[in-house]
Amino acid sequence: MSEARRKKPDFIRQIIAEDVKQGKNGGRVHTRFPPEPNGYLHIGHAKAICLNFEVAEEFGGLCNLRFDDTNPTKEDPHYVEAIKEDVRWLGFDWGEREYYASDYFDQLYEYALQLIKAGKAYVDSLSQEEIRKYRGTLTEPGKESPYRNRSVEENLELFERMRAGEFEEGECVLRAKIDMASPNILMRDPTLYRIKKVPHHRTGNKWCIYPMYDFAHCLSDAIEGITHSLCTLEFENNRALYDWVLDQLPVPSRPRQIEFARLNLSHTVLSKRKLLKLVQEGHVDGWDDPRMPTIAGMRRRGYTPEAIREFCNRIGVAKNESIVDFALLEHCVRQDLNKRAPRVMAVLDPLRLVIENYPEGKEEYLEAINNPEDPSAGTRLVPFSRVLYIEKEDFMENPPKKFYRLAPGREVRLRYAYFVRCTGVVRDPKTGEIVEVRCTYDPATRGGDAPDGRKVKATLHWVSAAHAIEAEVRLYENLFTKRDPNDVEEGKDFTDYLNPNSLRILKGCKLEPSLAQAKPGDRFQFERLGYFCVDTKDSKPGKPVFNRTVTLKDTWAKVREKEVSLKEN
Repeated sequence: MSEARRKKPDFIRQIIAEDVKQGKNGGRVHTRFPPEPNGYLHIGHAKAICLNFEVAEEFGGLCNLRFDDTNPTKEDPHYVEAIKEDVRWLGFDWGEREYYASDYFDQLYEYALQLIKAGKAYVDSLSQEEIRKYRGTLTEPGKESPYRNRSVEENLELFERMRAGEFEEGECVLRAKIDMASPNILMRDPTLYRIKKVPHHRTGNKWCIYPMYDFAHCLSDAIEGITHSLCTLEFENNRALYDWVLDQLPVPSRPRQIEFARLNLSHTVLSKRKLLKLVQEGHVDGWDDPRMPTIAGMRRRGYTPEAIREFCNRIGVAKNESIVDFALLEHCVRQDLNKRAPRVMAVLDPLRLVIENYPEGKEEYLEAINNPEDPSAGTRLVPFSRVLYIEKEDFMENPPKKFYRLAPGREVRLRYAYFVRCTGVVRDPKTGEIVEVRCTYDPATRGGDAPDGRKVKATLHWVSAAHAIEAEVRLYENLFTKRDPNDVEEGKDFTDYLNPNSLRILKGCKLEPSLAQAKPGDRFQFERLGYFCVDTKDSKPGKPVFNRTVTLKDTWAKVREKEVSLKEN
């Protein structure tokens, strides 16, 4: 936990601390993370995961992992395994406390029967469209269903027939009998059970009726002894129903629901429905596409769990919705990788550089620092020879003012190597394009400054042509051009704001030979270019694919520096 958080806890921790102080729940703290297995987890879920597991740890409590598997039409065991992998990768362990709402289907059914017997629930035979019409509006009260006053005996019989499969989907539902005039529309006789004649991935064909989320969730919390049910603000109105259900039944414990603001991240979408659309329509290459805000996508892109947890720590827990700039997430990733990623040299847009006065056939190995932020990382040897590759953008034949890199007659330093001076160029006879730069080198400048004290204004990275390995490199940008793609203009879809340059694939990149040993998932800093990760999906032995995790340019740090400067002045 950060020092700042210890000094100023958020409102949720303050509430829990007060509950513990007053001895509620015997001083216990027990939370849960309850994902629906109908898609992959995203960065918004990461915030909820960190909050639930860390709060439990801070107060000496427990946190369950519970799958809300109440809708078999959208759920898949594949999602279950992906969710477990993501939570583990973030660094959290639920021990033996892995639960499913389906574990409680028998008990939930018994609770429904108790509500019917108490006159608190009834079987409604209105169609879904009719139920919507009867519910009323924000300004008009609802209207009671003609089936609302069925006898307890009739409701019990109908509900048992629903379970037996005698009715078709949509033919009837079980509703709570609360108040059709309630100002909270959710309390106007909400549906508790509906018919879905679909096999369940855990219970098979045992059930053809399934509980609604609002019924199953609060009771699952109570059954598991959850003390604090932490959820996002979209469930604030649901709290009245959460409490109502628990108040009507002899539950073994009484959890408390607390809402916090969900994470909204700039230049992306976090709605599962929208993420699924991106996948199904082929806008991205699956849930783990490195452009996706899913935890799997971020892992594949090279983000670290430590960086994501630090990001969640920095944004904190608030009561009001806001949009967090994507640059802050990148800043956290960059700060973490700066400490741990080995430095290597890679040339993404190669241009041949020939050192005319370097002996042909000669090669030498120069010492290079693996990570200046970590002295224990040591050094490595990088091969150097007469023919090298440099970046095309590092040479200009007619450079503008303030261009300090290589140009005719100009001298620069080659990283860890020598000073070289450009003596000329070689052009393609057909196109006139420059295909080679000719230079001379100063042997006296190996790995350091010139003995005569002359200085150069630029240092270039390079790769020896004779030793380079070739790789594909993928450069990623924000998936959307609009800061808030959820704010859709009339007549448009959120996909209209997709960034056509969100992925650029570079072939024939030249990398230093040490990267031949890189394994999928390994992370590096390509000097002067950014942080990169070996792709875990498309890399093959001898044919590595590198994903750019994040650039070296830290826009968030510059924004913060500017804000501090303005405050000081």
